[in-house]
Amino acid sequence: MTGFGRAEGADDKYRWAWELRSVNGRGLDMRLRVGMGFERLDPEIRKRLSTAFKRGSLTASLDVRALGEVSSATVNHTLLSELEQLCRDRGQEPALDRLLGVRGVVDSAEDRNAAAEDEARCKAVLGTLDEAIRAMTEARRVEGVETERHLSARVDEIADLVAQANGLDSTRLPAIRDRLMAQIDELLANARDLNRDRLEQEAAMLATKADIREELDRLSAHVEQARSLLSAGGPVGRKLDFLTQEFNREANTLCSKSSDTELTNIGLAMKAAIDQMREQAANLE
Repeated sequence: MTGFGRAEGADDKYRWAWELRSVNGRGLDMRLRVGMGFERLDPEIRKRLSTAFKRGSLTASLDVRALGEVSSATVNHTLLSELEQLCRDRGQEPALDRLLGVRGVVDSAEDRNAAAEDEARCKAVLGTLDEAIRAMTEARRVEGVETERHLSARVDEIADLVAQANGLDSTRLPAIRDRLMAQIDELLANARDLNRDRLEQEAAMLATKADIREELDRLSAHVEQARSLLSAGGPVGRKLDFLTQEFNREANTLCSKSSDTELTNIGLAMKAAIDQMREQAANLE
């Protein structure tokens, strides 16, 4: 969900520039920084951003300057002093670079409200916003292609590990039963007063609990679902987030049921791949 987009525009009196930045976020969070007077465009700006993007922490900034404007600014020292005192009252050291970024502390001499009164100019400014949105959409698309490649590799890795687990003799019910019966014979050899029938009943219950075929079947189903989501395209980040939780639940159960070193190693490798998949899914819209 990371991306950057910039677009510039101008008319006979003003020039302006939009900069859009995006980083990962669980939902869609928008922060707008526009010049004085252009605040009235806030609803339309948010509408266009929310139409283009469904997820991510977005920052949209608009810089408007008069043509030929000399780079000069005025500082509202009264407001700056009040903000510095407010920081000290809260036990914080005033950070000048942050305070200067507060709206109203620094502004150019040009009246921004006048710049925003022209309807044609506002329409042009919004048109430039659309250009910046397209630029950032393309940047996010390029990143998404690379992220999809990494995710597909992790899904293939999980599928391979599931196949390895299915191929182990220790995962087959007869092998589990034979191992438990051998343990029963050993117990009876050392303690003949034990009830064999009772032990065999307990062994049957343990064999059922140790059977991981259902977990492997569900993992295979999750693999197919992940591949389907990735091939479908579109905003799939949230769905993949939920799916990685299901992957992880089955991998945890597999590890907890395992009584075989090789199977445990497969389960741990699977958990590592799932964790990488979860991190990559956070990059998708």
